[in-house]
Amino acid sequence: MTKEDLFKVLHSSARGNFFTIELEKSRYQNGDEVMAFANELEAEGKIKIREFKQLKESIYLQGIIKYSSN
Repeated sequence: MTKEDLFKVLHSSARGNFFTIELEKSRYQNGDEVMAFANELEAEGKIKIREFKQLKESIYLQGIIKYSSN
């Protein structure tokens, strides 16, 4: 998974500007990679992370997609 893939998944799971998603850990090496991509997207101003949890078998991510007129 790349940072762009994560953003597409978040964008497709969004209701309005808010997103909530639970990703299976078996599809990714570890949750640290997903968290790093999410932090990069937040630093770029594309999303705002409200909650990030690494559960036993999944990764829970909740936040807001930011829209800008650049």
